[in-house]
Amino acid sequence: MDMINATGRRKSAVARVFLTEGTGKITINKRDLTEYFPSPILQYVVKQPLQLLGATEKYDIKVNIDGGGFTGQSQALRLAIARALVKINAEDKKALRAEGFITRDSRVVERKKPGRPKARRRFQFSKR
Repeated sequence: MDMINATGRRKSAVARVFLTEGTGKITINKRDLTEYFPSPILQYVVKQPLQLLGATEKYDIKVNIDGGGFTGQSQALRLAIARALVKINAEDKKALRAEGFITRDSRVVERKKPGRPKARRRFQFSKR
């Protein structure tokens, strides 16, 4: 198997994943997974598609992440890993879709409108 690449997006975060056969090492922006995402919850989110398919020790993953915050980055990475796993084996798509790992979450921040303090918030109304 050669290198498989895939892209995942969430909010303003973009994750580019390069998957090769290996021992299960995940490198994000030239740093280890536990160093880049110190929170165990975010580490769990990243590993979800691999754990579902029982492939945590099967592939080495090299990742470039840009933009967004840590939650958006972890979810973008989860999508990218799931897409890469589908490229390797198309039969896994059904199981990944059932868990919601294939669906791109398209929710993004609503833009600020003119004449308002935020996107929907209005200034306090004063009768007098």
